[in-house]
Amino acid sequence: MERRTIISFVLILLLAAVAIYGAAFQQHPAWLTNLLFWQPEASRNLDFQLGLDLQGGLQVLMVADLPAGRTLDPQAMETARRIVEKRVNALGLTEPIVQIQGTERIVVEIPGIDNPAQAVDTIRETALLEFTEPPAGMTFDSIYMLQMAQMPISTTYGLTEAEIQAQSAVTGSMLFKTVLTGADLANAFVTRDDRTSQPVVAIEFQSAAANLFSEYTSSHLGQYLCIVLDKQIISCPRIDAAIPNGKATIQGSFTFDTANQLAVQLQYGALPIPLKIESYKAIGPSLGAISVEKSIRAGIVGLAVVFLFMLIYYRLNGLAADLALALYVLLNLLLYKLVPVTLTLPGIAGFLLSAGMAVDANILVFERMKEELRRGRSLMRAAESGFARAWTSVRDSNLATLLTCAILYIFGNAFAASLVKGFAITLALGTVMNLFTAIVVTRTLVRVFFGTFGDWIQKHLWVLGL
Repeated sequence: MERRTIISFVLILLLAAVAIYGAAFQQHPAWLTNLLFWQPEASRNLDFQLGLDLQGGLQVLMVADLPAGRTLDPQAMETARRIVEKRVNALGLTEPIVQIQGTERIVVEIPGIDNPAQAVDTIRETALLEFTEPPAGMTFDSIYMLQMAQMPISTTYGLTEAEIQAQSAVTGSMLFKTVLTGADLANAFVTRDDRTSQPVVAIEFQSAAANLFSEYTSSHLGQYLCIVLDKQIISCPRIDAAIPNGKATIQGSFTFDTANQLAVQLQYGALPIPLKIESYKAIGPSLGAISVEKSIRAGIVGLAVVFLFMLIYYRLNGLAADLALALYVLLNLLLYKLVPVTLTLPGIAGFLLSAGMAVDANILVFERMKEELRRGRSLMRAAESGFARAWTSVRDSNLATLLTCAILYIFGNAFAASLVKGFAITLALGTVMNLFTAIVVTRTLVRVFFGTFGDWIQKHLWVLGL
């Protein structure tokens, strides 16, 4: 047996051990899941991610709410989709799907959500943050009363000088001057107050805004700076010292969830277009549980039939193909956990279809091998010739499948058909994995069998189905 065959066989055994541990077991140590740096930190794990149709969850359909006569910019719609997606992802939710449907709708699907109302509020709200200077002569008690009553206030944000003067003439002097806004932020995150241990939102300004903030706090010592969110005062701290580093905290009656919601809204900015909820639907998981059970049962039966056919018809070669197919299943399951891939009913169908197609390459190889043996070739030469001559057919058929998957994925992405995308993704991953297991793994196993029992097999070709 050649040295490269021994090395390949050992590497395959190690890969099989990793696949069994990763795919078959649910509990994994923290140091292992922390290695999955490409997954969001809040949801790193090696669990199967189930889609909305299997796990249940929330489906929200949002539509652009524009004034009559205003045209909708497609780029603004795409920007809104990205902001919504970032907001939902920042909540640490499991594999949300955010897609544009048509020209003016956004579909949000969130599997396994515990707090639908919070998610909808985070998606929809714009969170206009302003740092404002109170009107001259306004006392802290007056400001505090406005804060407690949650009364909306008037600010200079977005107003021209003429509009400011006109509005001041109507309201007297109650017009808060906007110093900085949330657009000047570089970062926002949740932390805890050192004194009270209560959740607060820490903010960091961009460099230019940090300089402005430093100058303002230096020149307004002893005065109040009101933090205003959506025209309502959150807090109004006194400036006791200059803040040169552009860092501050927003304090309020926050829970961790509400503080995180505010931080997400501030960090990812306001939506470029107003969105309204057109439909809001909670989906239960009971149908999904039944479907998963039936899909697993169908998959086991289907794979068992394939295993038996290959073993009965191709015998020793069929055993090599069955072992490669078993590794194929384990590697696909492990890949679904690593990426991760959200499993839906169409996604499971794509996996089962790819598993059924996984032995196609082996059948081509084994039939070529039989032809070479009938021509009197030696066992090892017949095997190598079978793999070499079947490769072009295997390659072309799998490329055709991958092209079909790409078309399905593009179609699903363009028309917000996430179920079609799920089918395309699992079928494509299965097709790529098929090339590895059918050619590399099966070939190595055949070489091991022939290298170990070659003389006996040459005299008993019936073990190869001849």
